[in-house]
Amino acid sequence: MFGLFKSKKAPLIADADQRVIVAAIKAAERSTSGEVRVYVESRCSYVDPMDRAKEVFFKLKMERTEAHNAVLIYVALTDRQMALYGDEGIFKKTGGDPYWKYELSLMRRFFQEGRVADGIASCAINIGKALATHFPHSGDDKNELPDDIVFGH
Repeated sequence: MFGLFKSKKAPLIADADQRVIVAAIKAAERSTSGEVRVYVESRCSYVDPMDRAKEVFFKLKMERTEAHNAVLIYVALTDRQMALYGDEGIFKKTGGDPYWKYELSLMRRFFQEGRVADGIASCAINIGKALATHFPHSGDDKNELPDDIVFGH
């Protein structure tokens, strides 16, 4: 009889923290036509988390946004790795690597304080501000991608 029932695995991020992150995503997207997604998993299957973020970005079909202005916040909690992957439209308009590295450093500070959800939420809000600057919301904008957190393995 042993082994018939699997014990429920604890979520990677607590429900209350998930609500904080999703609220930040929704707030970030209110003033932009851009899209922010968050992908969280335990372990990164690549040496470079940017390679994994890029893979996830395309797996989630984020490149299909009309203005190519989607951004993925990727986090591997156990491995303590993170990456930001922005589609070509937003990547170019933010000035490239320096902006993204700065946002990662801010998120890393939150993580070092044990405030993972706050770090992800703050990053989403900051990215939303950059998106709003370059891709402001217009009356006919639609939410092209879901706002929920995607959990990997």
